[in-house]
Amino acid sequence: MTMNKYFKKISYVLMTVTMLNAFVACDKNNDPDPTPEPDPEEFILKGELTKEKTLKAGNTYELIGGYQVKNGGVLIIEEDVTIKATRSIDGQPDYIIIEQGGKIDAKGTKEKPIVMTSTRQQPGSWGGVHICGRAPINLSGGTGKSEIGDASFGGATPNDNSGTMRYVRLEYTGFAFSETKESNGLTMYGVGNGTTIEYIQTYKGSDDGFEWFGGTVNAKYLVSTHSEDDSFDWTDGWIGKGQFWIAVQDPTAPGADGTANGDCLIEADNREDNFGNTPQSCPTLSNITLIGNNDSNAQKRGIRLRAGTAIKLYNVLVKGKPNSVTVATTETEQSFLNGISVVEHLWADKAFVYEGNISNLALDAKTGNAVNQDISFTGGYIGTVAGGKDLSSDSFFTKAEYKGAVTADNDWTAGWTLK
Repeated sequence: MTMNKYFKKISYVLMTVTMLNAFVACDKNNDPDPTPEPDPEEFILKGELTKEKTLKAGNTYELIGGYQVKNGGVLIIEEDVTIKATRSIDGQPDYIIIEQGGKIDAKGTKEKPIVMTSTRQQPGSWGGVHICGRAPINLSGGTGKSEIGDASFGGATPNDNSGTMRYVRLEYTGFAFSETKESNGLTMYGVGNGTTIEYIQTYKGSDDGFEWFGGTVNAKYLVSTHSEDDSFDWTDGWIGKGQFWIAVQDPTAPGADGTANGDCLIEADNREDNFGNTPQSCPTLSNITLIGNNDSNAQKRGIRLRAGTAIKLYNVLVKGKPNSVTVATTETEQSFLNGISVVEHLWADKAFVYEGNISNLALDAKTGNAVNQDISFTGGYIGTVAGGKDLSSDSFFTKAEYKGAVTADNDWTAGWTLK
């Protein structure tokens, strides 16, 4: 081969390779990206939800203002999701509200709970979660409007289903909407017993931990930690069931005037402006541990039964409030005299107190009750006292014939709660 032919052949090969490379590069540029960048809006919760939306496991989402899950909307939240309220709209609260006909499907796990929190990690930073159902309430006309979001609630469907919340932690709630309206951690308005509420913690909220406005919803494995108002609160005719509840108030010592941080461990009403409204609040509760802040001045009550509420209460430990259990109003007194209300297997480190003009109901002498007891816990709230009522003939209740919520060999709070 001559030298001239050799160089021509080399030039041809190089030209061919160059053209092939250009073709491949062009082809790559024209290919759609198989893993496109996600739309940033996918990670923002704001406005209204009218269809199904899934928050994917492990991701963090921003909550901007009020997020309304409307009739037909379904908010699905997978395990290990974090939602952060941003407070990015001046003067407007961040909150999530599930309206009538909407649903929440929030299923965390013990190992990977769902966390709803705020970018500002202090009490009162955002408005919490609100659920509005169609179960009965005792307001005039049988319906009402939520304090937050102005959504309708109440109706005639006891088994109404607003979805599921399981292994969810609600942190730093309690935004003050006005001088008279502060939001709770989890607020349930006329929620029906088709809804599942289990393994929920409210942590360092500036108002109540949990509040029920009527309805029939049941709740199991609840933890209220350092709520600055009441740990558990109900009104408007709530007749659900509850088991394994814990309330621990802020342990900071009371100030110079004797006032500490946190009001009642349980504040229970039927209806504040009409004690006799029906249906009458009358939940059935068992296996509860309540630990107060030793307030000796303004907030002395542990369990406060008033405003016409009735109650069936079993297997309880109450510590850290000068007035462990208080009973007030004629209608609530009558519920005990008529045998509607029952308190049994309750130990308190102080006493029962009867307020106003009601008679001494001698509740400390009822089955299994005792006052002025030395009650001790490990790990903050772990510990029970032998002897209690078995309610397991009702399928909602686990057999637990002891007083208190957490046994030494089964700390169901481990791994998903904060202390």
